[in-house]
Amino acid sequence: MTHADSEFLQRDRSIHPPAFTPDYKTSVLRSPRRAMLSLQSSLSEVTGPTFGHSELGPLDNDLILNYAREGEPIGERIFVHGHVRDENGRGIPHTLVEFWQANAGGRYRHRNDRYLAPIDPNFGGCGRTITDENGFYYFRTIKPGPYPWRNFLNSWRPAHIHFSVFGTGFAQRLITQMYFEGDPLIWRDPMVLGIPDRSAAERLIAPLDLGAAVPLDMLAYKFDIVLRGRQQTLFENKLQGN
Repeated sequence: MTHADSEFLQRDRSIHPPAFTPDYKTSVLRSPRRAMLSLQSSLSEVTGPTFGHSELGPLDNDLILNYAREGEPIGERIFVHGHVRDENGRGIPHTLVEFWQANAGGRYRHRNDRYLAPIDPNFGGCGRTITDENGFYYFRTIKPGPYPWRNFLNSWRPAHIHFSVFGTGFAQRLITQMYFEGDPLIWRDPMVLGIPDRSAAERLIAPLDLGAAVPLDMLAYKFDIVLRGRQQTLFENKLQGN
């Protein structure tokens, strides 16, 4: 959203995790040490980019097939769907939604990931789509596995999928994570526990949606992304407007 078509409105950060969260160890070095500066938005930030369906490939929202080389990837096949909405519950159309994740063994296809789980040669772990006229999006994927990380001696990240949502300008890019209903690691995760409002953290957990499941094929999870208001989704890059 913009003010007078020239400035982004800053969102309420009071429900988001503080930048300095010692139990999440990497935040100690990443958090700012000085007060933030307020800068006027540039023309490029408030006028672009724009995205269209013509820019997407036919398999961009199918992580099961978009990297397959010699067969399909290993793991539980799932369907993820939802809406991108505003504070009044209205769907946001033509919004670019990107997603990336670890494979079924909990390993990312990234050169810096050294977890002992093997790379799946048929799984890339990233995709994108654009919401329809009603703000609806969906994609197929493999359910990601949990993985250990060097926060404390025996820290594990719960299974999750990263999301990026673009607004009408580059400075409106928002990033969040989706967790899965019933995962016992969620409430042991320092990133989740760093959210001061538990009800806000619960909005990051996608419930199982048997109504959208594909019989004898895949379960479905529903994850709505709300940009503002009391039901707002928690976003990681909280210094940016939405």
